[in-house]
Amino acid sequence: MRAPMVVPAHPTPIAPLPRAVTIYEVGPRDGLQNESAQVPTEVKAEFVRRLLDAGLPVVEATSFVSPKWVPQLADAEQLLRALGPTAVQLPVLVPNERGLDRALELGCRRIAIFASATDTFARKNLNRDLEGQFAMFEPTMARALDAGVDVRAYVSMCFGDPWEGAVPLEQVVAVGHRLLDLGASQLSLGDTIGVGTPGHVTALVGAFEAAGVATDRLAMHFHDTYGQALANAYAALQSGITTYDASAGGLGGCPYAHSATGNLATEDLLWMLQGLGIETGVDLEQVAATSVWMAKQLGRPSPSAVVRAFGGGS
Repeated sequence: MRAPMVVPAHPTPIAPLPRAVTIYEVGPRDGLQNESAQVPTEVKAEFVRRLLDAGLPVVEATSFVSPKWVPQLADAEQLLRALGPTAVQLPVLVPNERGLDRALELGCRRIAIFASATDTFARKNLNRDLEGQFAMFEPTMARALDAGVDVRAYVSMCFGDPWEGAVPLEQVVAVGHRLLDLGASQLSLGDTIGVGTPGHVTALVGAFEAAGVATDRLAMHFHDTYGQALANAYAALQSGITTYDASAGGLGGCPYAHSATGNLATEDLLWMLQGLGIETGVDLEQVAATSVWMAKQLGRPSPSAVVRAFGGGS
């Protein structure tokens, strides 16, 4: 039976939670990158347009990674051209200077780089060791900043690594500090395999604060492997974090970490935030409708609890 389309009321925000947060939508890039069947460029473009129309302030469009490694995103140039002039303001992931060249050629004004908090994942994902990854990022970030391009830095495996196990807080903070020193405007701290817990979230944010990194320089990127993503987001709210990565319909995973399941669903996060009286500027129903549409394009149900409740999960 389909649940009624009822959205949460707008209560007074619960102190001391933030009054407003920013949702950084990663569905078109992180959400689709692990899809085995090729998604047509026109479908990706429509996905981005619908997400923007729903009021999402940031939509990461694609990645300029080698098509050999992520075939799904081989159409990055075609996608941005299809999106028209506004595409230059959409963030794109660049893995190295070759990716940056492609982004700059199209006039992109916002990029992201993807680092690792652990040595093993750096080797598997970047073909560099933990220290060597910075030698790759430094020229890429320096050139981007010289061109007036904003650089965001993802840090993966911040809460646990499938090969190394628990990751020391100080190791995550050290990697993050290096990236901020190189000029990153924001760090997105990733629970890549979804093993984080609320207590761990609080401890990690506290470790960054103790190292002099303000919460407005941090974002959180949760996966829901153990069903903890929303609880972790709530703990991050209590710690003062105001930027959250999320993926419409809960799409996503990581092609180099097979235990990584889908991202925190944008709809599920929006439902909780609305119930807490926290402003996002995003239309929950439009995002849910977009996820229903994309699930049909992919030919499989959405893992988002809210999409399922709205009757679009099957």
